[in-house]
Amino acid sequence: MRNILGILAIIFCVAIVTDASAQMSKKEAKEWKKRIKKLTPDQYQTLLEENKSLKSQVSSLKKEVTGVDDKLKDKDDQIAQYQDQVSSLRSDLAAAKKEAASKPQPVASSAPVGGSVQSTSGVVFTVQIGAFAKKDLKKFAENNPAFQSDSKDGLMKYTIGMFRDYWEADTFKKYLREIGVKDAFIASYKDGKRVPIKDVLEGVI
Repeated sequence: MRNILGILAIIFCVAIVTDASAQMSKKEAKEWKKRIKKLTPDQYQTLLEENKSLKSQVSSLKKEVTGVDDKLKDKDDQIAQYQDQVSSLRSDLAAAKKEAASKPQPVASSAPVGGSVQSTSGVVFTVQIGAFAKKDLKKFAENNPAFQSDSKDGLMKYTIGMFRDYWEADTFKKYLREIGVKDAFIASYKDGKRVPIKDVLEGVI
């Protein structure tokens, strides 16, 4: 191995002898020629082949390094893009929060309606759960605004809930039916008077 390294050094020097011969003294040039003459053809061929192999390996490694550098650059570009997107989303979120805070909060259409259906102006929907001729449940409605009674045609009609929004009343009606109140249906009032639901639906749906 030491011999090969020594020979490699000689070849390297020989390679630059041609270009540097003008700068060499005659004595130095003569000495290098003697060293070259001592090489056997096999040694010279071995050196050339090893030199070629090393150059090929160096070229391959350079390509691999270039490929890794390109991949790293792509990753850096992707990270930069993601950081920009996150920054933009944060700005949008902050702007949206600021805008929401500056606007008054809407009142839900299903907010409780004060008083009784008979004393409420405008259109109100409620869900009737029964009509009885001989059952008087008015005492249960005295202190419970959500449970109300209405006497008409010799029947006591009982309703639950008061809604400004028809679809809220419809959802409540469906829920009551699911839990067993099979006869539940929507009743409508306008300015405190019970009216057919078809008379008010056009203006509220």
